[in-house]
Amino acid sequence: QEKRSQLRRLDAFKKKNRDKAPDALKKLQKTALSGENIFAELMETVKTCSLGQITGALYDVGGQYRRNM
Repeated sequence: QEKRSQLRRLDAFKKKNRDKAPDALKKLQKTALSGENIFAELMETVKTCSLGQITGALYDVGGQYRRNM
């Protein structure tokens, strides 16, 4: 039951932010590719994107986790 509740909230969060998420993810990717510190951008991105979305976006631009990203 708890898992279903979490999945419902995640779905609602994604629906609520579906218009804002793509731009936020692109901005995060751009920051990561520029070599800048991405912490501040991550703090903004989590307002509109799920951890899964963020992880996928970073993986797309950087491959597997790299300490220097």
